[in-house]
Parts: sequence; structure tokens; C-alpha cells
Amino acid sequence: MIKIADLITEDRIACDVDVSSKKRGLEVLSEMVSRADEALNPTTIFNKLIGREKLGSTGLGRGVALPHARIEGSSQAQGALIRLQDGIDFDAFDHQPVDLLFALVVPEHFTDEHLQILARLAEMFSDANLCQKLRTTRDPATILRLIADWDSGTS
Repeated sequence: MIKIADLITEDRIACDVDVSSKKRGLEVLSEMVSRADEALNPTTIFNKLIGREKLGSTGLGRGVALPHARIEGSSQAQGALIRLQDGIDFDAFDHQPVDLLFALVVPEHFTDEHLQILARLAEMFSDANLCQKLRTTRDPATILRLIADWDSGTS
């Protein structure tokens, strides 16, 4: 099974990020994800994420969004997580502002894996207790540990 904690690192987790729009949130996430692999270009990631949003919002509801894209030249799945200072409009179906954003970038050929990871992320973010902890923790190392604990079923 895919471990969400394997998709991110401490330097791709940010707390209390100050953005005022979906576009700016996606720009920040694109920059963060691009740190994972020198083959990843932040502009390419951003354009893919924006393109995906045009198909329909990736806002899950309950303040969570999972922007995602498949990228040519990417070698493995990578992620980034930001918690915003203030929620932003993300066109989520429940019309709630989004303050937790997890971006997922996978190689172009990852079709089944892409869907499996998204399902796992949706499962993780449906854990209200975990989301509450993510919203109140200020330290990327602690957030990564919370996610790793959730992955292993010990949260």
C-alpha cells in the first residue's frame, strides 16, 4: 500500500502560508513539489495543476483540496502540503474555504497508481481527528510524523 508520508519531506510541508487565492496556492505548491526532483519545472507543474482545476475543482470539502497532475519526465510520485493562515475559496462542492492543500504530481504513465494515491489521500483527509491535528500543528517534522503514524495505523 502507498504510504503518504513517502510522498513528502519536511521541506515540502509549510504551515501558516499566507495566500489569498487558489492560483497563488497552486504556485506555492508547484514551487515546493519542484524541489523533489530537478527534472520537475515549477511552471510546468503549475500549468498542469491549473489545467486540472479547469476540469473541475479538486476541493474535497471540509477545508481540504487535493490538486494533482501527471507530468512527463517525472520519475516518481511527489507531494507537497501547505496549511494556510486563512482559508481560500477553492470552488469546493460544500462551498467551505480551503486551508489544507496537498498537491500530488505523478509520472505521465501512472494511471492506476495516480488513482490509488488520490483515494488514499482522500481517505487520510476524511479522518477528522487527523485534520484537526494538522490544523493545529506548527512544525513540519511533527506533521510528517502525524501522517506517518496515520499511514501505519497508529494515529
